[in-house]
Amino acid sequence: MQKDPVCGMQVDPNKAAGRSSYEGKEYYFCSPACKQKFDKNPAQYAGQAASQTAGH
Repeated sequence: MQKDPVCGMQVDPNKAAGRSSYEGKEYYFCSPACKQKFDKNPAQYAGQAASQTAGH
């Protein structure tokens, strides 16, 4: 399972509603709306995803 960087929902990569690549990393989305938000400003959401996992 992967975490949707926009809403934080757990997403099965095989069933994801969308996928984007940013700085060599794949991101998976629960819905087309989350993918669209990410694609408009990937740096904002990629940074959140990194900071959410940094302490774990």
